[in-house]
Amino acid sequence: MNVAVDPATFSDLTRRHHRELQLYCYRMLGSFDAAEDHVQEVFLRAWRSRDAFEERSSARTWLFRIATNACLDTLRRKTPPLQPFPDQLLDEHPGPDAVAVGRETISLAFLAAIQLLPPRQRAVLIVRDVLSWSASEAATLLETTVPAANSALQRARTTLREQWPGGRLEWSPAHEPDPAERELLQRYIAAHEQADPQALIDLLREDIRLTIGPGIGEWTGKPTVARALREDMNTPGQWRMLPTAANRRPAAAAYVRAAGDTLFRPFGLAVLHSAAGRLVAIDAFEMPGLFAAFALPATLID
Repeated sequence: MNVAVDPATFSDLTRRHHRELQLYCYRMLGSFDAAEDHVQEVFLRAWRSRDAFEERSSARTWLFRIATNACLDTLRRKTPPLQPFPDQLLDEHPGPDAVAVGRETISLAFLAAIQLLPPRQRAVLIVRDVLSWSASEAATLLETTVPAANSALQRARTTLREQWPGGRLEWSPAHEPDPAERELLQRYIAAHEQADPQALIDLLREDIRLTIGPGIGEWTGKPTVARALREDMNTPGQWRMLPTAANRRPAAAAYVRAAGDTLFRPFGLAVLHSAAGRLVAIDAFEMPGLFAAFALPATLID
């Protein structure tokens, strides 16, 4: 396949690999917005350098190498804030990454875990343990030797084992949301809309963890989390919520109506993690700019 001289083939290449490159960049960066920006940068770099593609590796590997370099360039300068990924985009036009997306390693817990790894270790872990690339393919991607790639992978695995001894099953949901999880989401929404903090607190497990990003805070334990939630629900009637899904988890999109306003406006997204009918973690993101990516309304009317 000669991408250097065939614009139609290049266009087809970008179409076929867009979603898996987006997910790769998302895992590398932990940010939905940054991932999409980087995919566009990948295709721009690929188009500009298409004459240099010599087909010694596959076009897919070539695009992933460009994506890796683009992500590494960014991570040398900054770490983007963690963001959720809309489930409806995970299910659109599945490509080679579809099996891995459906199975694991798209959870927020996994994404937060791999942010602890140095960027090159992160890249080799993703392509080897998530995408199931061979050691030689990983070495080609990182433009290094197979022993060096294997060494980076072992260091990455060791770090994750130290932090998460439960392993990969602990990083991701074991199944799609079931009726009990959907009911819990509805109760979570009702508690907010009815300004009933006790109804919300009753949903929490004793070891509940609440995080609010970007960079707002983290609370652990039912008494501490309960106090934080009460503070957010002190004005009756100010919240409206819509059910959605992110990172293979039930989620709620929160809208807030300020005093004197007639519209409920986007406020944030909450991704819920549950076990045995109780919430064990709430990952909240005060990022109203993400609502469009989740195909959510710009405003709600009472």
